[in-house]
Amino acid sequence: MAEDRINLRQSRNQQKYFTMDIDDEENMSSSSADVKENRNLDNVPSKDSSMQATGEGTQLSNGGGSNRKRPLEEGNNGHSKFRPKKRKKTPGPVLPKNALMQLNEIKPGLQYKLMSQTGPVHAPVFVMIVEVNGQVFEGSGPTKKKAKLHAAEKALRSFVQFPNASEAHLAMGRTLSVNTDFTSDQADFPDTLFNGFETPLQSENNFYLGPNGNGSFNSTGDYGLSNIGSSNLIQLPLPIPSPYLSSGKNPVMILNELRPGLKYEFVSESGESHAKNFVMAVTVDGQTFEGSGRNKKLAKARAAQSTLASLFNMQLDQTPSRQPIPSEGLQLHLPQVLADAVAHLVIDKFSDLTDNFTSPHARRKVLAGIVMTTGIDVKDAQVICVSTGTKCINGEYMSDRGLALNDCHAEIVARRSLLRFLYAQLELFLSTKEEQQKSIFIRSERGGFKLKDNVQFHLYISTSPCGDARIFSPHEAVQEDQGDRHPNRKARGQLRTKIESGEGTIPVRSSNTIQTWDGVLQGERLLTMSCSDKIARWNVLGIQGSLFSHFVEPIYFSSIILGSLYHGDHLSRAVYQRISDIEDLPPLYKLNKPLLSGISNAEARQPGKAPNFSVNWAIGDTSLEIINATTGKDEMGRASRLCKHALYSRWIRLHAKLSSSLRSKVSKLNLYHDWKQAATEYQAAKECLFSVFLKAGLGAWVKKPTEQDQFSLTV
Repeated sequence: MAEDRINLRQSRNQQKYFTMDIDDEENMSSSSADVKENRNLDNVPSKDSSMQATGEGTQLSNGGGSNRKRPLEEGNNGHSKFRPKKRKKTPGPVLPKNALMQLNEIKPGLQYKLMSQTGPVHAPVFVMIVEVNGQVFEGSGPTKKKAKLHAAEKALRSFVQFPNASEAHLAMGRTLSVNTDFTSDQADFPDTLFNGFETPLQSENNFYLGPNGNGSFNSTGDYGLSNIGSSNLIQLPLPIPSPYLSSGKNPVMILNELRPGLKYEFVSESGESHAKNFVMAVTVDGQTFEGSGRNKKLAKARAAQSTLASLFNMQLDQTPSRQPIPSEGLQLHLPQVLADAVAHLVIDKFSDLTDNFTSPHARRKVLAGIVMTTGIDVKDAQVICVSTGTKCINGEYMSDRGLALNDCHAEIVARRSLLRFLYAQLELFLSTKEEQQKSIFIRSERGGFKLKDNVQFHLYISTSPCGDARIFSPHEAVQEDQGDRHPNRKARGQLRTKIESGEGTIPVRSSNTIQTWDGVLQGERLLTMSCSDKIARWNVLGIQGSLFSHFVEPIYFSSIILGSLYHGDHLSRAVYQRISDIEDLPPLYKLNKPLLSGISNAEARQPGKAPNFSVNWAIGDTSLEIINATTGKDEMGRASRLCKHALYSRWIRLHAKLSSSLRSKVSKLNLYHDWKQAATEYQAAKECLFSVFLKAGLGAWVKKPTEQDQFSLTV
């Protein structure tokens, strides 16, 4: 009888424990009660569950066996003489706190309300809301609990970049007692903690970058601009590393814990058999994220990594050399978001132009492109030009009439394509009053023209530019790389030249090298400055060139984005740090320091022999132009639309219309070379650049034979 009573009592306890009404549980006050409930779900057993475990433990089988305890003997009013030993619970891994718990630590006592329930009985959709400091956050899910969790995530994402409240306190310079109880209903820390995360007043002249409450970026408040007109814009520090960073888990596992049941879709496969590139996509919270890699597994991991960075502000890649280097001046976009968007746009445009990379002219080693943005929304970005190429002209094909392209490296061709766009925009300004509004130029108070505010150009190159930026970074940066370990070595920063009819660069000679026309024609190798050196030059003189500087103020790149082999230390040294001592520049000229960044999904290396052609396209063109890099002309032997002769003829037509309104009044000249020399401020800035290279012991700039610019033409 005593044994029957015990069994009956245990069965009632179990039934009571398991038949708790779900709706009652979910409608409980969702402040600390929910937090304790969640904590129990993680790794702390509740009283009921421990009672249940004990009760089950008493019902040992009576079977024999040398290792089993003898059966319990009843006595003393039904109490057992021998109590079973409590098993020690092996400590499992400490699971991360969910959003509900983290939010409660920062703001205890929040009330979650059920707003609506829709959908059929077998698949309901609940919508819960929570109000935090006057802002209402909404979450939906198949259960009330999941809906509350999503609402808490959105609230956290809107104002917190810390994995837990204690780190938030530390980051804000506050200390907490060791025994602080974050799960209690009464907070033992002041409301000032939460005030630290509140939206800044509009009057503050700071530039805050952060996602909106819904985890997306929109065109009106894309990046939390508190004052777009501010001249001293700054960025918040990088997010503090999440506990996941030290967990050793890959991005797919981490994302699956945060959003279980996600499905990855195969998007595309491209590239030659020895250099395949796979693209996988995953959709999370209505947004689709893609990743690419040499196999599907790597592509999935990169898609998950991109999702974690965008939706959860979780930067898994903490390698110092791979971190973006912000620009000096106006920064309208989140660095990584901008870099990935620019790369995606350029690659997509190249895909369109080459029939999804199936055209024979899709074969390339390096792809470059320039993207223009006109505001804070990356969605409005426009691809201006794309190009490929890795070769230079053979000396015997040089033209003394400006009909051949000397340098067919992709980034150099892209910049020449941008010049065509700038000419077209100035021609547009001069056409009619209506068309004038569509142009990117406005009249400058100094005379001539300048870019409209917020018009920015972003250069994308699929790999690091040849020369100083690439020579010391032949491989992708890894976690162990702590930046350049030998920054003071003599080889760092040296000017380098490209090799005629080949790839790679060599340092310039210590003495001033003068190239002559007849020397090159007789077999002396033609020397062309490396792409790293030319980009450094653009960061001082501008990308508009000497001729176009007669019309417009200097134009600089706002960012330089690499698709692979991005090493922040080497790239920054190559494109501006090595000439940081430049001085005495003319008005309007400066040392430009653009945003430098890699992309989330580094492009796979393109092995094999480089093709001997270069392609180019600019907005308004109907098709690619194919140039033979050896001859500097197209496949039919015709001059390129990018050659000096073509651009000079457009310049002469513009000058005829504008000569009376320009700042510098120059008497009529004839030769192409003379007009370039007449841009006095540009030439003065160029001498400052050459001088700083010499003073730093980095070598002398090698110029082409002067005869190639001694040509004229009439319109």
